[in-house]
This record gives sequence, C-alpha cells and structure tokens, in this order.
Amino acid sequence: METSQTALLERLRNGDDNAFGELVNTHWDKIYNRAHSLLDNRQDAEEVAQDTFIRARNSIQKFRGECSLSTWLYHIATNLAHNKHWYWWRRKRANSISLDTPIGDDGDMTVSDIVAGEDENPAESAMSSEFAEMLPKAIAALPEKYSEVLRLRSAEDLSYEEIAQKLGLSVGTVKSRLSRAREYLRMELAK
Repeated sequence: METSQTALLERLRNGDDNAFGELVNTHWDKIYNRAHSLLDNRQDAEEVAQDTFIRARNSIQKFRGECSLSTWLYHIATNLAHNKHWYWWRRKRANSISLDTPIGDDGDMTVSDIVAGEDENPAESAMSSEFAEMLPKAIAALPEKYSEVLRLRSAEDLSYEEIAQKLGLSVGTVKSRLSRAREYLRMELAK
C-alpha cells in the first residue's frame, strides 16, 4: 500500500472527517459511474454511491489493506448496486412508471401533474403526524455543519456545486457531510 493511502487510512481509522471528505472527493466519480453503469438510473446510482461511502466509513476498521481503498470501494459499490438491481427486479420496476416521470419534450409536466386524485397523495399519506413530529427534532439534533448541508440540499434543492459554493467547501466535503447527515438522521429516527 502506498504511503499516501496508508496515511489516509490511518486518518480515516482515527475518525478524521477531513480524511473522509478527501476519500469521497477522490473516489466519488468512479463509484458513481460504476453504480450508474450497473443501474442505468441517476437517483439509484447516487444513492448507491452515498451508501458505499457510509458503509466504508462504518467498516473502515475492518479494512485489511489487501487491496487499495479504491478497489475496496469499487467492490462495495458493485455489491450494493447488484442488491438494488435485484430489489427492483423482484418488484417489477421496469413495468412501473414514476409519478415524477416527465411528459413531453420540455419536461415541465410530470405524470403526477395529469393524474388527478381526491385522496392524499403517497407523500402526504407517508407523512404521518408522528413522523412529522420526529423529523424536525432529529434534524435539530444534528451537528450544525450537517443540518445546514441537509437543509440546502433538501429544502432549497441546491446542487452539490451550489452548496459547495455557498458554504465555501469542496464538492467532496459537501457529499461527505450530506452522507453523514443522512446517516445521523437514520440513527436518530431509529431510536
């Protein structure tokens, strides 16, 4: 293992957030592209890439160094992408259509815009009063640097690049903080 990778690995094992940001920044494109090549879906590939880095962070102590960090991440992403593919295959995803699917050439209208419904939509149904009460508390419990990135991405719908520019951070750091924020939220909501 080369010296720079050894130093990065040591920093990762010591819980250095900057090292995690470097790892994400260095390997994001390769991991995202691998997931996208297997899934052919941008959102799924982004989710697999984020989950890859979360899984790597959670199991960095078990990394034996028998291969490079890059190869290890690539294998994690491949396994997660295969799992997601089979998950959707079993649920016949190819035969379904998303309500967010654009209609027409301009893409301004989606299926949900033309499907009328008198009942609550799925998003409204899922937002039970208990969940609506728990989510703000869970977000408030996050460290500020994570809640800020989550708010900019989710509430303001900013791109990684826009968030990085607004906060004066690298795109890799934004992605890493967003991954951590989601990880913290999952743990907080699971309580």
